[in-house]
Amino acid sequence: MTTATAPTTAHITRPTGLTVDELAARRLAKAAGSVSFDELAASLARDYDAWSAHVAGAAGCSHPIRLVGLVQHVEQATGRVTGERHTTDMPDGVLYTPCGNRRAAVCPGCAETYRGDTYQLVTAGLVGGKGVPASVGEHPCVFLTATAPSFGPVHTHRTDRAGRTLPCRPRRDLEHCPHGHPLACFTRHADDAAERGRPLCLDCYDHPHQAVWNLASGELWRRTVIAARRAVSALAKRHGIKLRLSYTKVAEFQHRGAVHFHALLRLDGLDPRDPDAVIPPDARVGANHLGTILRDAVAGTQFTTAPHPAREQGWTIAWGEQVDPRPVRLSRLDLDDAGEITTTAVAGYLAKYATKATELAGHTSTRLRADTVRAHAALDTHPGRQVDVCWHLGTRPEKADAKEWAAGWGRLQRWAHMLGFGGHFSTRSRRYSTTLGALRQARRDWRLAQHNTRPDQDDESDDEDTTEIIVSSLAYAGIGWHTSADALLANTSAANARARGRAARDELASLGA
Repeated sequence: MTTATAPTTAHITRPTGLTVDELAARRLAKAAGSVSFDELAASLARDYDAWSAHVAGAAGCSHPIRLVGLVQHVEQATGRVTGERHTTDMPDGVLYTPCGNRRAAVCPGCAETYRGDTYQLVTAGLVGGKGVPASVGEHPCVFLTATAPSFGPVHTHRTDRAGRTLPCRPRRDLEHCPHGHPLACFTRHADDAAERGRPLCLDCYDHPHQAVWNLASGELWRRTVIAARRAVSALAKRHGIKLRLSYTKVAEFQHRGAVHFHALLRLDGLDPRDPDAVIPPDARVGANHLGTILRDAVAGTQFTTAPHPAREQGWTIAWGEQVDPRPVRLSRLDLDDAGEITTTAVAGYLAKYATKATELAGHTSTRLRADTVRAHAALDTHPGRQVDVCWHLGTRPEKADAKEWAAGWGRLQRWAHMLGFGGHFSTRSRRYSTTLGALRQARRDWRLAQHNTRPDQDDESDDEDTTEIIVSSLAYAGIGWHTSADALLANTSAANARARGRAARDELASLGA
């Protein structure tokens, strides 16, 4: 069997009971592009409805995981096995489960699920829900963007206040770098231009410092939050009140390959008798206080890394000059009358950023090994040099302790495919809102409840506990759909299901539900 990558289309359906004819198959094949007519006809010739229902849980996944083994249904109250089925008796002889990859460039279907979960998590911390009181909508809240410092001049997209594109790096005096490259660029780069983020001179750009900064950015964020919390405690002490800082953040790669952070930080009150309660803070503190605290924390936090054989004095890790703490207001619009960012916009931003990674910087790969890194590092490009420097800085010297090196500088080599960044792309403080795990468990519980619903059950058994649990003994059997035709049909079915879901939500919204 071959693993197939799913073509993308959203306009193919097969109604229940429709007979397969040559014309319909040819239309589907034409829409699929690379899928042959014979391959598609073979997929449609089987019991399509049973197969479609079987793969529904993973239908939107580009690279589903195939599992083989035994699935048993067990009564929760008695432990009695009410039924069992081996995957050999199922369509395709396997069970499909989504890959769960959060990166939209790898699996758009799973990334959309991750984006939706992140949106719900962020929104709950802004307006309440999912166990968070609705009063959080009135808490002081700030949307913070903190970027990396400059490691060398790069091409960029600039606009004026009217939205007109400006020259990239205009200079009156045309200077050149030591390598002979001009330190000016008069091109008006589009927002999606391939040149964005590329250094004006590859040899002048400080690739080692950027790689180390990406590696240490998580520690820099941790220290920044500590500084902010200390300032919040000092503010609370001055007013004789109790305050707590809650946050959620996502990491995003810039075009130059450096990580920056978008964070939503909220001030809560603190009840010593119930530390887990989320209560409004004292009315004397507001978003302006929090914005000032965050700006000072970002500007004042820096540290020096441990020595490295390539740089005995280590590297200075600090934030860049671009710090943007913006108050957040409860509103349905992206910007309110005061020009402040709103709950709807910030939740959408964070959810969107959470599904991105290094593809914006021009590099996409799985974890690299010694035999695969050469293909990327050999390229004399900006991403190629970043991968190369990560690999070399992470290579252990002969005299270094293996365990200590792996826990320190060796992480650069481990995360070379992420340009040195090995942190989580989405994190939150414990009391900000719900968790991704809780959202996923709620989805699993809902599906299990739908499975356990028995419309044909006798009324006499309504009082009996007939809840079943599913016990599986499954083993990994591969990744991907069996054929390109299967991938097309499954992903088209999922696209249509998403379209129906959006239409239903829009209809409910129009009715005010």
